[in-house]
Amino acid sequence: MEKHRIYTMSFARVYPLYVAKAEKKGRTKAEVDQIISWLTGYGQKQLEAQLKKQTDFETFFAKAPLINPLRALIKGVVCGVRVEDIQADR
Repeated sequence: MEKHRIYTMSFARVYPLYVAKAEKKGRTKAEVDQIISWLTGYGQKQLEAQLKKQTDFETFFAKAPLINPLRALIKGVVCGVRVEDIQADR
């Protein structure tokens, strides 16, 4: 199966869109960062370093310090990909 194009996109390119969408719904950048940290284990400085490096999504998640085991409870569609259909690599 061919990789979805999101895997090759820079996380830094999409991150501001996440923040903008959250703010549009009355949430904050800090809350977005908290969710990313919960999911990946990245601390604030580590997240900022990944953004600065323009890391692609595949690498961003492959190098995540600690993918949360409760991620399987997440349901829905993100960037056109149904989350529950993604095969867990970890």
